[in-house]
Amino acid sequence: MNSADELTLRPAIELSALLTSGELSPVELTQAFINRAKRYARLNAYITVDEEGALRQAAKAEDEIKRGMIRGPIHGLPVAVKDQFDAKGLRTTVGSNIIDYIAHEDATAVGRLREAGAVILGKLNLSEFALGGNVTHPFGVPHNPWDETRQAGQSSSGSGIAVAASLCAAALGGDTAGSIRGPSAWCGITGLRPTWGRVSRNGAWPMAWFMDAIGPMTKTVADAAMIFQAIAGHDPKDPNTSSRPLTPFEPERGLEGMRVGVVRESIDNGMATGDVVHGVEEALEVLRGLGATVLDETLPLFEHGGLISNGLADSEAANIHRKFLRERPQDYDFASRRRLMAASLVPAAAYVKLSRFRMLMRRDVMAALGRVDLLVTPAQAEGAPKLPTSTGMTSKEAVMRQFFGLRAHRGPFNLSGVPAMALPIGFTPADPEGSHDGLPMSLQVIGRPFDENRIFQLGHAYQEVTNWHEHRPALTDS
Repeated sequence: MNSADELTLRPAIELSALLTSGELSPVELTQAFINRAKRYARLNAYITVDEEGALRQAAKAEDEIKRGMIRGPIHGLPVAVKDQFDAKGLRTTVGSNIIDYIAHEDATAVGRLREAGAVILGKLNLSEFALGGNVTHPFGVPHNPWDETRQAGQSSSGSGIAVAASLCAAALGGDTAGSIRGPSAWCGITGLRPTWGRVSRNGAWPMAWFMDAIGPMTKTVADAAMIFQAIAGHDPKDPNTSSRPLTPFEPERGLEGMRVGVVRESIDNGMATGDVVHGVEEALEVLRGLGATVLDETLPLFEHGGLISNGLADSEAANIHRKFLRERPQDYDFASRRRLMAASLVPAAAYVKLSRFRMLMRRDVMAALGRVDLLVTPAQAEGAPKLPTSTGMTSKEAVMRQFFGLRAHRGPFNLSGVPAMALPIGFTPADPEGSHDGLPMSLQVIGRPFDENRIFQLGHAYQEVTNWHEHRPALTDS
């Protein structure tokens, strides 16, 4: 491994300091990331690598930095974006066989990265139409870099892989029902779903208007805060964005006085594996050592969060896809087609009932956040499972586990519109068969609306005294 390649393994905030000081060439760093993306192409993280365009952007950034025209902390930083978002001059596919066009302008979040001087390396793989759950992938099945026989998460899989495998310094993901936090958890990185309306969704393919969110996926919490600061804020092109001013994140020492509530329903009664529960308990001990008061909290509807969230989101998605479903049903993955067609048959009475449950869930979440500063749960109920080889649910038990287990942990917070972040907290035991040395485990940290900085504070303090975020998957060139 040469020195340039070693640099790609470092957090974005460290690279930022080297770039803006002139100690590191944006062109050299961009080429190193491009080389890694080619070397580990088998992971299928990227759909499009814009080598020529990225090097051109990097050369411009290098010239500007040399002349003292520094735009900010991410000037010259090579990043990549989920192919759910338009990037001017690059193809948009949304991971599908149906959509394929060259974007004429940037999605607002992508444009803000460019304005801040970031280098856009390319577009990242994802589940078909960001739905999650498909078995066939038009641009290759995404492979988890910790164990290539396992899933990288739904649906911002390429973003999770690219950050974990150091194929970019940071990435943008999209999260409707957990698609930033889930891949971040299984890939062992940090991923933030911001407050709904904090980041513009202009130029992003939708799934469910009242839950879609765009956020950073990074190696560290400090990286996530840096990228979030660049992309957040009001956008006239998205009327749902908030005009509330942003406050830069300034880390403090420790967590003295912070009250952290553990959602008991998330770890009791088999809602997560024993390994994950043990990992969460160890993380809580670290938080106590940093001065936090850890309390038990309750969300009575917690286990129904996945069903409510996906029931509403799938109904919204079925409406968005109705034209393609009528005209090109054969071009969908079987699982996606069946799911959307089933959702299109959900009666209005059921949708209204789910919407009422959504408001009850938000009521409970906001009440809990009135008693504590932050809530925590596992970000994923288990380590990354094996890649699927067939479509569909084979039993009632499989359906129950999918909706009342795997998806329940993130559903309540999608429904509530509050910010939530996945934070790496360790690894499961090694596989006795030797396929992996342990799979990433993750804590989900949930805050009040527009209180991302408090989430960052907990995560940053945790990462200052632990080293889980420093682990990198051992990739081979074969």
